Amino acid sequence: MTTGNKISLETRALQYLAKREYSRYELEQKLSAHEHSRQQVSDLLDQLEHDGYLSTERFAEQTARIRRKRLGSQRIVRELKEKGVDEHVITDILPGLKDSDLETAQHIWQKKFGTPPNDLKARSKQIRFMMSRGFSSDTINTLLSQADKEET
Repeated sequence: MTTGNKISLETRALQYLAKREYSRYELEQKLSAHEHSRQQVSDLLDQLEHDGYLSTERFAEQTARIRRKRLGSQRIVRELKEKGVDEHVITDILPGLKDSDLETAQHIWQKKFGTPPNDLKARSKQIRFMMSRGFSSDTINTLLSQADKEET
């Protein structure tokens, strides 16, 4: 492969990284789609990590910070795993996510529903919605119990 193609590959990678953070896995997928050998892509990613342009830890923290406003910790963890973030990186940021879960759930629940469910069907609907947002059943039960207490 010529030097021009390597520069092209590096330029493409830097253009992607200039727009937003990527996990190593995501960037590898994007760059591999452009008909370069796996070894070239891997070597470039190693160099980008060494130079500080590519950081899966930074990507995970940024993604978690952005998604935390609308999603629970379980959904964020699932999304990070889908994007190829290592388990140890997820474990490092998980305590911060779990700390804010109830507060985030209260905000989302208040915005979507505002009042406690008055029957089993409404309660099930609220539980399903909150679970789809990635909140644990413990967090949801705590949230609905607090809402029921405030109502009375």
